[in-house]
Amino acid sequence: MTRFVLFAAPIAIAASILFNSGGGDPELPEKSPTAADPADSSVGPDPYAAANEEERRQLDERVEAMPAGLDAPAMRELAWKLLATSESSTLDWRSQYATIRDNNDGTGYTAGIVGFCSGTHDMLTFVEAFTKDHPDSPLTHFVPALRKVDGTASHKGLDPGFTAAWKKSAADPAFRAAQDRIRDKQYFGPAVRLAKLDGLGTLGQFIYFDAMVLHGPGTAPDAFYGIRKTALAEADTVDEGGDEKVYLDAFLDAARVVMKSKKTQHDTSRIDTAQREFLYDGNLGMKPPLTWKMYGETFHVES
Repeated sequence: MTRFVLFAAPIAIAASILFNSGGGDPELPEKSPTAADPADSSVGPDPYAAANEEERRQLDERVEAMPAGLDAPAMRELAWKLLATSESSTLDWRSQYATIRDNNDGTGYTAGIVGFCSGTHDMLTFVEAFTKDHPDSPLTHFVPALRKVDGTASHKGLDPGFTAAWKKSAADPAFRAAQDRIRDKQYFGPAVRLAKLDGLGTLGQFIYFDAMVLHGPGTAPDAFYGIRKTALAEADTVDEGGDEKVYLDAFLDAARVVMKSKKTQHDTSRIDTAQREFLYDGNLGMKPPLTWKMYGETFHVES
């Protein structure tokens, strides 16, 4: 399928306070420059990140008692499909493990199901961790080059061969499973939990997840927690007594402004002709059948 405007998901590294990944997943820095710092009140009230161990246990129990929402198996599958249409104009999200391209937006190569970028540190962290446990991986040879280009758009040392190595690696079930763990533990899990604590339904949970993948879970004004802070200045969450539609509209407004502010002009279809349409239709539960447009192309899921 043709994608009219391609853009990367410049994913920042999530705060290790949210999750401690094991089994070969990246050991995340406690003070990543873009991670959500629980001591930073400017982030907005993230009760989980700021909680102690006992408070987190209580919050976990509170979330577990809530409806599954986006965490239900069928809704997870729908979330992966929606994200894939935004990232690659396809409903076939499983084909995205092997996807790798340069979108010419200053973040180098973008690859995989959540758009790891060679220029934004997350690809380096992911590949370093994976190749440590799988030294025979085709990507092992490229770790030194990834370190050198980290923070830049350069392909030096990656071409030729890196794209082929990524695609070959994607045939390995372990590599695909590692991508799943990063998506679930560092983006989907924190986004859905915080959305539930904010009193948001399934659509709001997806909006948080999509924004965290696209903008990264950082505290800067153009990252997820910064966008949430902007929305909180305009409207109260449901947990604070606000109206869900009003709050989500404010959040989408803030996210859209960030997208438009980037040096590379981004198509805002994921908001304008997908998420906002569901919101204005009153489908806060994101219940199928769903029809939406992405970059001018129409997508539909029946169930």
